[in-house]
Amino acid sequence: MLYIIGLGLNVDGISKYAFDVVKRCKRIYLENYTVDFPYTQSELSEVLDKKLIPANRDFIEGLSIIDEAKKLDVALLVYGSPLTATTHITLIDEAKKSGLRYKIIYNASVFDAIAETGLQLYKFGKIASMPAWKKSYEPDSFMEIVKDNQSINAHSLILVDIGLDFPDAIEQLKKAADNHKIKLPSKLLICQSLGTKHRKIMYKPLKEAEGYSGVKKPYCIIIPSKLHFVEKDFLKDFE
Repeated sequence: MLYIIGLGLNVDGISKYAFDVVKRCKRIYLENYTVDFPYTQSELSEVLDKKLIPANRDFIEGLSIIDEAKKLDVALLVYGSPLTATTHITLIDEAKKSGLRYKIIYNASVFDAIAETGLQLYKFGKIASMPAWKKSYEPDSFMEIVKDNQSINAHSLILVDIGLDFPDAIEQLKKAADNHKIKLPSKLLICQSLGTKHRKIMYKPLKEAEGYSGVKKPYCIIIPSKLHFVEKDFLKDFE
């Protein structure tokens, strides 16, 4: 049987039910390519008291885990909630096609945690993902999502690619906005390691965020749109 398990946001955020499932699984994989973990694999292994096998994109998309789960109980551990990456939907689809039993065990994710900013969740628009740019490849289509959100006065959550340092992310954001003729607001929200002891929420002027290196991974960026007066008051605590 295949278990796809959400770890939540902190190293000890796994549910009691999921913890018990992991204990009886014969093989436990840790998906390691969609997020910068706020803790190490060894720290998680110590909490679970289990050996963890790193699982990269090639391994997951190769679907060999499906064959393994036909013979024994296998767990795939995913940071946050387990179905926020389309790859894991593919796993479920393949399990269905092959007649493999599977179970999803959900947990908290960044989509829950951003409510701590005081921004109203129902006022967020589509989610954008910012890839890390290369010398000859600078994809900026994520800004079209921001443009669409701004057209309906919706906040924009930008998820940042694994390995992308904050100063580089801000530079990419500015350049992408210029390319798409989008005016960024005077202030941005930066959310660091939500749900952990390193959690930090900053509401900074764009100019102050440029070159700022005091942000730990994982982090996300929120481009606020038109603010309700309750949101404005709450954001003052993060200035």
